[in-house]
Amino acid sequence: MPHQTRTFALGDIHGRRDRLEALLRRLPLDRERDTVVFLGDYVNRGPDSKGVIDLLLELQRTCPGAVFLRGNHEQTLLDYADTGDADLLPLLRFLGVEATLRSYGADAPHRLAGLACLPPQHAAFLRGLAFVHETPTHVFVHADPGLADDPRSEPQRLDSRRLVRRDMAPHHHIGGRTVVFGHSSFATPLVAPGRIGIDTGAGGGHMLTALELPTLRFHHA
Repeated sequence: MPHQTRTFALGDIHGRRDRLEALLRRLPLDRERDTVVFLGDYVNRGPDSKGVIDLLLELQRTCPGAVFLRGNHEQTLLDYADTGDADLLPLLRFLGVEATLRSYGADAPHRLAGLACLPPQHAAFLRGLAFVHETPTHVFVHADPGLADDPRSEPQRLDSRRLVRRDMAPHHHIGGRTVVFGHSSFATPLVAPGRIGIDTGAGGGHMLTALELPTLRFHHA
């Protein structure tokens, strides 16, 4: 029987390599033929951001259909790395960057300048992250701009509008397609007309979620 091409999307990982490994073991993923889209926020909060990126780099080598999007945590890290703007340090601390630093054996945020404390492959990975992935039926982005006032989402304490605008650049038209996103954390996946949210709070100690398409099946770890 011919293999049906599938797409898997994974929500925000936030340094939880343990959950990522467990979830990948559970997915019926054909690494040679399926597409797997990671929605961003790989770093901060959890204990092993370095291990997460190590595992994602392995997937990049072994899964031709792997797509890696940029989250607001990566964007803020890159903004500081490139500018050295001290005004970003309180935000980085709020985002949980100390956990990321510890995973790389670094002891102070200034070591992030130029991404000096990261291996070159990790720095290149972060700089190469995409903002959007599109198919004929779905648009995959880190953050959905339509969720600002959704009562089920966590209060949005961070202004992610700049990242959202870059995710949903003017030349990317939704055109009736479903938006698959992370960023806004829910106890269970959000499924609404035209929108599917799959950040289920792994960074806060909750489950990590993957969406399987076209079956609309959820997998958790």
